[in-house]
Amino acid sequence: MDDNFDDYFTDDNAPEEQPEVHQETAQEREEREIKEATIERRGNSVKMTLVLIIAAMVLFLGWWMWQHYFHPYRVSQEKGWIMKVSNEGTLFKTFEGEMISEGYVEDTLVAMHSDFKFSIPTDSLARDAMRWSQDGGRVVLTYNEYKGTVLWRGDSKHVVTKIEPDTNLVKPNPYK
Repeated sequence: MDDNFDDYFTDDNAPEEQPEVHQETAQEREEREIKEATIERRGNSVKMTLVLIIAAMVLFLGWWMWQHYFHPYRVSQEKGWIMKVSNEGTLFKTFEGEMISEGYVEDTLVAMHSDFKFSIPTDSLARDAMRWSQDGGRVVLTYNEYKGTVLWRGDSKHVVTKIEPDTNLVKPNPYK
């Protein structure tokens, strides 16, 4: 091999390049430290707006579902005679009942049918309702009325919370 070639990578005669050292002033150093310590937030305002809109929508949806399905908007009572109690449902077995209310019995122009349908959430209340439907006594149903139904609570918006005998019984049941 020939030793008379030019080595372009190692040149002993070339001066070494030294980077220029710039002395930063106190103000430049302070600006550099502030820039290093702060986080740049480019485009975060759009992301933050989207996150806030989505969070507001989720909160509104949760509030609406709670109001519609889980918060009773009416707690009331109905007097009458329980005509039928049955255990219904495919996936969730719930007790459903029908009652003829006192107002239907007093009105002679209305064709007689069950005018008040309700769901019974517990087995003990269902046993009481079955007993009252067999005895034919007049009862007072205390119930919560919801705006919507859920599968495990029954088919009706009226969910019975208490069944009591009517102590102000004036008339006997005309159908028994």
